[in-house]
Amino acid sequence: MNRILLPSIYFIFLSTWMMFVVYSCKSPVGPPQPDQDNGGLSLPGGFGALVVVDSIGKGRHLAIRENGDIYVKLRYAREVGSNVALRDTTGDGKADIISYFGEYEDEGSLANGMRIHDGYLYYSAARVVYRNRLVPGKLIPDSPMEIVLTDDHEHGIHWHITKPVSFDREGNLYVPFGSPSNACQDLVNKPGGIPGSEGLDPCPELIEHGGVWKFPKDKLGMTQKDGELYATGIRSVVAMAFNQQDNHLYLVMHGRDNLHLLYPETFTPWESAVLPSEEFIKVTQGADYGWPYCYYDQIQGKKVLAPEYGGDGKIIGRCGDMDDPVMGFPGHWAPNDLLFYKGEQFPERYKGGAFVAFHGSTNRGPYPQSGYFVAFVPFENGQPTGDWEVFANGFAGTNPIVNVSDAEFRPMGLAEGPDGSLYISDSNKGKIWRILFTGDKHSFGEESLAAMEVQKQLANIRTPHPEEDNMDRGKQPQGNQVYSTYCAPCHQRDGKGAAGRIPGLHQTDWVSGDKERLIRIVLEGLDGEIEVNGERYDNVMPAHGFLDDQQIASVLTYLRQHFENQASPILPEEVASLRTDSQE
Repeated sequence: MNRILLPSIYFIFLSTWMMFVVYSCKSPVGPPQPDQDNGGLSLPGGFGALVVVDSIGKGRHLAIRENGDIYVKLRYAREVGSNVALRDTTGDGKADIISYFGEYEDEGSLANGMRIHDGYLYYSAARVVYRNRLVPGKLIPDSPMEIVLTDDHEHGIHWHITKPVSFDREGNLYVPFGSPSNACQDLVNKPGGIPGSEGLDPCPELIEHGGVWKFPKDKLGMTQKDGELYATGIRSVVAMAFNQQDNHLYLVMHGRDNLHLLYPETFTPWESAVLPSEEFIKVTQGADYGWPYCYYDQIQGKKVLAPEYGGDGKIIGRCGDMDDPVMGFPGHWAPNDLLFYKGEQFPERYKGGAFVAFHGSTNRGPYPQSGYFVAFVPFENGQPTGDWEVFANGFAGTNPIVNVSDAEFRPMGLAEGPDGSLYISDSNKGKIWRILFTGDKHSFGEESLAAMEVQKQLANIRTPHPEEDNMDRGKQPQGNQVYSTYCAPCHQRDGKGAAGRIPGLHQTDWVSGDKERLIRIVLEGLDGEIEVNGERYDNVMPAHGFLDDQQIASVLTYLRQHFENQASPILPEEVASLRTDSQE
């Protein structure tokens, strides 16, 4: 018996030893090589990019585990799971394992959170923050899904319902509760505002919205009442991060919209396109950053009174008592993620600085859309040391960007890998880039940044010229006038909407079908989930009953006979009849 076993045991031992020797003699695996075209991106000198995965679904925020595994929050992915996990098993930087998970109710199009903290994976639906404990060695966490926080408000109409999360050094949790309106207008009639209307004063939304709340460490099953209001006057937040270096929470706020549409005699279309600022805020406890009474004008470098409260773009009034941001970015760029760089891979000037992903505007018409890039802000001792810079551009794949649907990709989420690489997610198709530094850190300087300074002159980044860049200059077709003013800011000039948020108007029964339904949508608005041409949407279509019967008839006739629709016109009498009916 022993004589028979000995040769076999010896053979197994020898084979194992040889495999160990061969594996031990292999050269250490180095960082992956960037793609030849850098995944279509323009980057500073010495940087390169590779595409980790091409299309996993509409990606939102993402997080990277210490072993390099990638977790991405998805928008509208109920059939397969609203989260996706990625793993690279070959070392080439490309994900070769892609697994979907997370069966939970994912209401709306704006769910976005995905963060790793203290061994847990945190992710957010529109109203709920969840977490799973990550299990060593397992890509998909099979631990119980725990509910950390539930937004238990009866929202009704609500625009800014995102739930990004951040943690301070002690593990306390920070979550924003965004405003249900544009500038504290009457939520019943029109949350976006009616031309010339006043804002509610004092603003009742500020009791439970329009700010950031702080919650205790590691507590489950919380609602807003379990937290404390940390800072107020903050309209809408998607980009938020805790800077461990200076022990402060930071965010980049989405500024208010529609200055010209609501106050055409006070603000020009150009002012409405470039203002107000997307505010980069260093959040301090007890601070008030002014919304809805004030907004920051990055051109003047100060906060001014909002028109809903008597402002004209110059008056400061009560805004002199409000807290200012550390920096103001141009309007409507849609800051959707924020990351403070802690790694060692990038040159020293990036250490401690802030990356901001600008998802890109939808409502800059009649000027080209803007944003659609990743910016960098150098930091030192809790303050920017200079102006913002272009770090990565080229996501849209076209320039100028006339309609949001023209953009092939839109940068959404940011995450830092264990080796100091920067990962960027896309919300259109779910492309993910990994940016690496492959140059000489000691020689990195102004010459390396020169090409990115030139990028500031591209149409998606530079400040548009009031006349030369106005795409409606001298050619406003009469039949398109109402559409261009009131509809195009959301549905876009080409009628294709914004993927996942605003439905398109092309060849759809919502436009060419039932006249009564279409008229009522304009008169009364629409709230809740609908399906348009096979894609789900869950957003707010504000009522436009302030338009007269002729305006509504003309714009709906325009829709029914354009954008590949072929349907009969709508008459002012038909609008008048339904308006009377809806008011009874």
